[in-house]
Amino acid sequence: MNPDPGPTEWVTGLPGRGTVGVGPWVDEHDEAPHDPRFDPELLAEGDHRNVVDAYRYWRRDAIVAELDRRRHPFEIAIENLGHDANIGTVVRTANAFLARRVHIVGRRRWNRRGAMVTDRYQHIEHHPDAETLAAWCAGEDLPIVAVDNLPGAAPLERFELPRRCLLLFGQEGPGVTDDARSIAQQTVSIAQFGSTRSINVGVAAGIAMHAWVARHADLDEAW
Repeated sequence: MNPDPGPTEWVTGLPGRGTVGVGPWVDEHDEAPHDPRFDPELLAEGDHRNVVDAYRYWRRDAIVAELDRRRHPFEIAIENLGHDANIGTVVRTANAFLARRVHIVGRRRWNRRGAMVTDRYQHIEHHPDAETLAAWCAGEDLPIVAVDNLPGAAPLERFELPRRCLLLFGQEGPGVTDDARSIAQQTVSIAQFGSTRSINVGVAAGIAMHAWVARHADLDEAW
């Protein structure tokens, strides 16, 4: 699917760089590739970003363009009422499973630390409230599926997630608000068997996204 970026040298343990990456482009003829997707600075200095090997040396906009060509038709929304640190984890996971968009509902500012810079490659929208999100989804003809362990929720493990849908998650702790639940066409719950009342929202989002992937994704396209 993607070209082999050519001869490279693996670099490990560089101070301040983490433990994974590739050094400057190495070619027996000392020539840099002419592919416009490659970034001259990365070719010269090495690439230590958190990207899969197929995208080494690629410009950020070239990576985003390639991801856009392949994105899955499900989207994610998460309420941001109290600057929840888990939102970054949700964004990172949405990038891993190639969600079309992530929607932040409530506060515009969110803690990006957990995203590990994957937000640079993920389309992110903001909505001030659940009503605005509902109007946007109606315009896109996109059904909303809330994920929370609430009375009357359908078990996610038995529910047929639509191919095109928006998975809606609440704030860590209180879960999906009443306003958010009211805009959902369906609420699903994740089966639990231990003593805890709920699981971390970042974990719940990962489970729900993987349920969509298991049902609808072409696994031959996975890295």
